[in-house]
Amino acid sequence: MEMAVVVKRRADCLRREVGCILVKDLRIMATGYNGAPHGIVDCSKGGCIRCQKRHSGELDSRMDEESCVCIHAEQNSIIQAAYLGLATKGATLFSTTNPCSSCTKMLINAGIKRVVCRMEHHDKAGIELLMKAGVKVEIK
Repeated sequence: MEMAVVVKRRADCLRREVGCILVKDLRIMATGYNGAPHGIVDCSKGGCIRCQKRHSGELDSRMDEESCVCIHAEQNSIIQAAYLGLATKGATLFSTTNPCSSCTKMLINAGIKRVVCRMEHHDKAGIELLMKAGVKVEIK
């Protein structure tokens, strides 16, 4: 979990910093943090209009979530593993926050078998979905 906290420092979202690592066979496969896709201006530099509006108080924190350009940490870890040609089936995800429902669906379909996280995200439905899918969940 300490390594996920270190990865979290790379996050560039104005709202929340999240870091995670994917581990398999006691080896780190991939890391992930929330931020803009490659080639897109980071949120802190004005790359996400939604984040700017939310940060200035023009938008409620949960409005227009799909218009955000940031990719969640969990998504980025799966993407990085795929980019590197690594199979995620049977891996464990260590994350500084619990996955949202959208990330949870991706984790399940990526074959993640265990999630170790902290309960910090407002979307708690992801935890229930993980358990329904038979994914082992540990809240630290």
